[in-house]
Amino acid sequence: MAHGSKTVIYAALAGNAAIAVMKFAAAAFTGSAAMLSEGIHSVVDTGNQGLMLYGLRQARRKPDVRHPFGYGMELYFWTFVVAILIFAVGAGLSIYEGIQHIRHPVPMTDPMWSYVVLSLSLVFEAGAWFIAFKAFEKQRGAHGWLAAVQRSKDPTVFTVLFEDTAAILGLLIAFVGIAAAQYFDEPKLDGVASLAIGGVLAAVAILLARESKGLLIGESVDPEVLDGIRRLIGSDPRIIAVNEVLTMHLGPQDVLLAISIDFADGLVSEKVEEAISGLERRIVAKYPQVRRVFIEVQNRYAHKKAERAAARASNAQT
Repeated sequence: MAHGSKTVIYAALAGNAAIAVMKFAAAAFTGSAAMLSEGIHSVVDTGNQGLMLYGLRQARRKPDVRHPFGYGMELYFWTFVVAILIFAVGAGLSIYEGIQHIRHPVPMTDPMWSYVVLSLSLVFEAGAWFIAFKAFEKQRGAHGWLAAVQRSKDPTVFTVLFEDTAAILGLLIAFVGIAAAQYFDEPKLDGVASLAIGGVLAAVAILLARESKGLLIGESVDPEVLDGIRRLIGSDPRIIAVNEVLTMHLGPQDVLLAISIDFADGLVSEKVEEAISGLERRIVAKYPQVRRVFIEVQNRYAHKKAERAAARASNAQT
């Protein structure tokens, strides 16, 4: 998935860098607020793709003494930063420029430049969007779009897809705004288009921040994988109870698994150790994304007693 993610990001990075130059040139020639907002949008997107590539590289760092579980969550952190930048820089500056052009409208000169740049930008953005869409479709499977985003543990693909979708919507809004400003001879409509572009960016930023936050604070594996792990554990006749199965994604393909189980009475320590080693091997073989497995042997009744004590302590604190 890392290779596919990089392909998506590189495609978006190249497209946005070229588009940003064209948009700023058109904004300088025409004085269009919508085109200036689109230029800012493309610069922010270009920087965002650079941050995601940086996050991918940092996430590959090996564990060390200070970070024994590795750096996989760096990717989630930088994706959250991307969402903040889209909101603060992209949406904020677009809304500011829109307000300024509504308060102090500036007549556009030679809007044909804007139409040419918007058309070329739409071609570039559509190409990048199609690459991101194909990668996202592989992840999505049979799930709906929103469900696939919520279940995805690789934020790079859906982040680029959302950015490209927002970019295409922004281009269409800018086209309509510039055309309306020209047709009605009302420059304020160009500023209104800039406000609308800012609104689109703000909505995308909020959605990305919400999904990134969930990954950053720790998400479990998909329910199907969790059920499969439970069935695999329960299939061992030496295990009489599965007390608890906890999972957390430390990265898209890096899962931490903690298990509490109760073995049948009478098993000698060598047999328990053999069962634990075999269980770890079977889990990792079937679910290679599980990189770390911690198994605790605990009497089921003692486990329930500990759970009740923890619940009482939590209630007392609240």
